[in-house]
Amino acid sequence: MADLDIELLRTFVALAETESFTQTGEALGATQSTVSVRLKKLEERLGRRLFERTPRAVAVTPFGETFLFDARRILALHDDALARAVRVAPQRRITLGVSEHATGGRLTEIFETLRGAVPGLSVSVTLGLSEDLLDDFEAGRCDAVVIRRTRRPEGQDRGGRVLFHDDLVWAQSPILPWRPGEPIPLAAIARPCRVHELAHDALENAGLAFVTAFVSRDLAAVQAAVAAGLGIGCMGRSAVPASAVVLGPEAGLPDLPPSEIVLFAGRDPTLAPLFERIAAAFRRIPAATAHPRREPA
Repeated sequence: MADLDIELLRTFVALAETESFTQTGEALGATQSTVSVRLKKLEERLGRRLFERTPRAVAVTPFGETFLFDARRILALHDDALARAVRVAPQRRITLGVSEHATGGRLTEIFETLRGAVPGLSVSVTLGLSEDLLDDFEAGRCDAVVIRRTRRPEGQDRGGRVLFHDDLVWAQSPILPWRPGEPIPLAAIARPCRVHELAHDALENAGLAFVTAFVSRDLAAVQAAVAAGLGIGCMGRSAVPASAVVLGPEAGLPDLPPSEIVLFAGRDPTLAPLFERIAAAFRRIPAATAHPRREPA
């Protein structure tokens, strides 16, 4: 049994609708002779005449009228299947894990780098704690992760690609009525966040009184709380709200360990350009953040 060629069917339907070889050729971007050849091929394949031709007109035969319904149905199914296949079948899927403490609250700028990076890309993003995300990467559940970790002495290779140094700092809004020597109103991401633990340990080891003034599982909420004067936050310098100041030694707060933002990425060469874009986007974060230190009272 012979197959029905989509191009031949499309030519037949167009000619049946226009009843003009000239208009059909213009609609399909073909010459009149090409239209005639296609129609002849389809009739030979079917073994039936589809049109009655006269020097001045062309008309669909009774069989052609019946076959026209089937031809339109076949073309509709073909075009719908092709459209859905092109629209919803991504060429590549990537799972990306990102620590909120690594983004500086600039996910929009980072996600913009994904647009057009890989044709047909489907992206799944998980925001989470750095330790959990690194476990996901090592278990193969993520193609790449960007995390925060405390820095180690030079020469100790811990893997990953360091994107930039982003030391932890104490941040306060000028509208917060807190003075050095008073109990510290801490604003932090909920435990088991590693940054929360570091802030807690630093204050305890320094023998400083503090209270948990604000806690959330979301860095954006902690940033908003600091900006609103609800507490003093411990976060990367890049994440300090624009309206807040970084507290220096004059505030009597303890030093925090140095910190860095690190990319762990798979070795798939087809995704290498995408990982380079992600790395470049994160490297731009420090340049976009410059926060004043608090002057001694």
